[in-house]
Order: sequence, then structure tokens, then C-alpha cells
Amino acid sequence: MALAHDLPRPGFRLGMLFNDTRYRAITIQVIVLILALIFAGWLVENVRSNLALKGKDIDFSFLFRRAGYDIDQQLIPYNNDMTHGRAVIIGLLNTLLVAVFGCIFSTVLGVVLGVLRLSKNWIVSRLVGVYVEMFRNVPLLLWIILVYVVLSEIRPAPRDFKIVDGVSQASMNLWDSVAVTNRGTNIPAPLLDHPLPSADWLPISASSLAVIGVIAASVWINTILLRRAKAVQESTGFRPTTWWQSLGVLFIPTIALLAAMGFHLDYPVMKGFNFQGGLNVAHAFTALLIALTLYYAAVNAEIVRSGIQAISRGQSEAAYALGLRPGRTMNLVILPQGLRVIIPPMISQWLSLTKDTSLGIAVSYLDLRGTLGGITLNQTGRELECMLLMMLIYLIISLIISAIANAYNITLNLKVR
Repeated sequence: MALAHDLPRPGFRLGMLFNDTRYRAITIQVIVLILALIFAGWLVENVRSNLALKGKDIDFSFLFRRAGYDIDQQLIPYNNDMTHGRAVIIGLLNTLLVAVFGCIFSTVLGVVLGVLRLSKNWIVSRLVGVYVEMFRNVPLLLWIILVYVVLSEIRPAPRDFKIVDGVSQASMNLWDSVAVTNRGTNIPAPLLDHPLPSADWLPISASSLAVIGVIAASVWINTILLRRAKAVQESTGFRPTTWWQSLGVLFIPTIALLAAMGFHLDYPVMKGFNFQGGLNVAHAFTALLIALTLYYAAVNAEIVRSGIQAISRGQSEAAYALGLRPGRTMNLVILPQGLRVIIPPMISQWLSLTKDTSLGIAVSYLDLRGTLGGITLNQTGRELECMLLMMLIYLIISLIISAIANAYNITLNLKVR
């Protein structure tokens, strides 16, 4: 007797690509992909042909030509005899410097402001509310220009720090180690008496790479120590004391390496009509960093506030019933749960802050936008190449930030069966 499952299956027919639900979705996706590739090819060919009519071609060889312009802020050695490619690296490092510090400072300040926004103290919560509304509703570019004007116009000139007859019109800060003038901020510069030998092809000194490597290894080892302590706590209910081990692992190797290389500080000293020695931080960098920090701290404060309010009030009441104080309840119960709500929108703000560093061009801050998208573009006339390269670099930076932040966000998700 023949059974239903013994019936032969029908063979594949072309009509099944559209009529059979097993193949229809794949067919549509393939068609859309082919159309998108055709459109992209047409667009590239159209651009190439139009450039050819104007006697231009797509060429990135300008990156290896002499730049011929100076950059005030340099994290690695650079002079105007070096190539445009080297200038691009300098601008990229300047962008990353502002972005990293801006993300850290705005996040820390935003968390503090977000918690204070929910304070039961009426004055504190209202003052934070005024701060948030004031900074969020004024364009970021205006804050950058305002901070730059304040630093450039209100601060005294370097000659005012000169001591005449035992008296000076202006004085340095932090035990005579920092001087904020209308030209910039003079701070102590780190120097090494015995630096590690570096190769010419390295974009960064071997000493800096060694310090970064030691710090990364210390953080990794400290993470292992904390994981072991957490495992012991979960299995025995007793958490071993690890703070002294963490301090030793995080600081002793780096301090020992710096001491072996002869680390010391070169303090700025007033000589003649300006400061000599130390490190001069341009007001363009300071203004951009301050404006980005204050603006995005206001935005992050609202993200933190909404994340905290997303947690059920019963969590706080249960913590109070167990005898936890409000501060400990916030740190141990509310914020850890609120991070699941806070981190995703916070990632978007980190990406926006990184891209908004390009607004530093308004105060002549030579970051990636000021070098590759500014002076290099104007000197070489390679508008398309500069814009494509700059877009690609910003895209890669954003994808890296998203990948790291999303990996951390995954660790915060609830583990379910």
C-alpha cells in the first residue's frame, strides 16, 4: 500500500523561484543586489567619465608629495617637509585625541548630572535641568566659538607673567606649573632621559608603544584578578580583598618602566616675552574639548536619567528593605540594571561626538577635517580623493567604536535559557 510520504517530490522548476515561498525571498534579494551593483557601477563609471572630460583622474599619489604646511599640535614628529600622508596621520591623531577625551569626560559628567537630575533636592535638580536645557538647545558650533573667544580674549598675555621689581600682573596655577595665556595653555611636558631606540618607519616612538603595551597588559591582568574574585564570591559568598593587588598591577609596572627610561617633567618658565619649555596646548584644542564635553554631557545626562527611570521602583524599595543606603542602592542596584537601557543610545552619542570633532575647523583646529579636508585638499586640488578618503576614515572609526561598545553591551544583556 502506497503511503503519502512515499510519493515522489516534484522536480525544481524556474517558476518556483517566484511561486514557491522557499525560494521567493532569496530571489528577490538576489535581484535587488544585482540592481544595486548595476547602479553603483553606473555611478562610478559616470564619475570617471566626467572627470576624464575635465582632464582629471582618480589618483592618490598626492599623499606622498611634500605637504609644505605646519601643524601646531603634533602627537608624533612632523615638519612641513614631510608628506601629505604624514599630515593626514597627524590630523587623524588630533581627531582621536579630542574624541577619546571628549567621550570619557562627557560620559562621566553626564552620569553625574543624570543622577543629580533625579535628586530630591529641589535646587540641585532644577540647576541641573537649567544646565541640560541650556546646552542642548544651543548649536554646538556656537559653544565652540564662545569658549574659544573667552580663552583668547579674557586671559592675560604672556608678558603679564613676567616679574618686574618682584611683582607680576598674572600668576601661574597649580604650584607655578600651568600658565593659561591668551596664546595657549602652557603645561609641563613629559621627557625621557633614556628613551627606547625607534625606527624611522614607525609613526609613533618605541617608548610610547612600550608604555601603551604595559598599560594594556596591566589592565588585562587586573581584569583576570577581578574575574577570579567574582568567581570566589559567587561560590563561597566571600569576596577576597583585591584593591591592593589592583593598585599594584595597574601602577607599579608602568611606574617602573617610566623610571627606567628616566621620566621627568619639563616645566614652562617665563623667559623674555614668552614661556620657554613645557608644552603649549592651543586654545583651539581646549575650546573644542570643553565645548564637546559640556554639550554632550547634557545629552548624556538625559540618557542616564531615562535609563534610571526605566528601572522599576520596586528595585529601590527592595534594596531599602535590605538596609542599603540610597547611594549604595544607586551604585549597586539601579545603575547596573539601567546600563542595559543607557548604553545603546550612549553609543550613538559617542559616534556623534567623534564626527562633531570636525567642527574644530571653525577655530582653526587642524584635525582630520583641517588637514586632509582643508589644507591638503586646497593645495592638491584633489577634492574627490580627499573627500572619499576622509569619509572612509570616519566610517572606520565609527565602526570600531560601535563594535567595541556593542561587545560591551552584549555582556550586560540578561542571560536567558
